[in-house]
Amino acid sequence: MGEQLTVRLPADLADQLDRTAKRLRRHRSEVVRLALEEYLMAPPEERPIERVRDLLGKVESGIPDLGQHHREHLVKRLRHAR
Repeated sequence: MGEQLTVRLPADLADQLDRTAKRLRRHRSEVVRLALEEYLMAPPEERPIERVRDLLGKVESGIPDLGQHHREHLVKRLRHAR
């Protein structure tokens, strides 16, 4: 095998590791290795805005740049209301 790594675990995490290793009938080191591989191969978490991007702009105003220039649109509307 490759390099050796020493890790200190909190007691509750070590207990969970022991239970998982026993349930899977594998060595603790193998469970840790599998967990690390899965964690490191997962795609990076997307930014929180990406989770709601499809919801943004769903209220149709007919004004495409209302978010960026809301003040100008408000002033224009107030002037025309007089």
